[in-house]
Amino acid sequence: MPQVGIIMGSDSDLKVMSAAAKFLEEFGIGYEMVIISAHRDPAALTEWASTAVSRGIKVIIAGAGMAAALPGMCAALSVLPVIGVPLSGKNLQGMDAVFSIMQMPPGVPVATVAIDGAKNAAILAAKILATADSALMAKLEQFTADQKAQVAEKNARLQEVGYERY
Repeated sequence: MPQVGIIMGSDSDLKVMSAAAKFLEEFGIGYEMVIISAHRDPAALTEWASTAVSRGIKVIIAGAGMAAALPGMCAALSVLPVIGVPLSGKNLQGMDAVFSIMQMPPGVPVATVAIDGAKNAAILAAKILATADSALMAKLEQFTADQKAQVAEKNARLQEVGYERY
């Protein structure tokens, strides 16, 4: 049963947003992924976001570029936590999306990750879910330990061979 809803406004966003799906799959977290444009089909967005709770969704990850209305609209239409992924764009390299997603009015919060940061959005969604799931919490603790070990290994190699041979 999906616990995370991944939404994007265009199929051109799929290359970035698929990183969220891959992480969720690795952690055994069910998700649904849809393409719905806030501007081109607001009725479909209203239906999807307003019924997310009844479908078992607990966190929404919304990727958007340019005007980036999708994450804010999801937050306006649902009581669920929404994580916005600003997508890099042609004109302002994603800064337009960052500001659109971050500058939500009081009462309609959207957590925001880095430009094209879909994997981090999935990690944050997993952390939210893990507050009520001890097995998932254990997986995330192992993930964190593995990251720490990888950095230590890289440092050991650097110390051994030096930066020129690294």
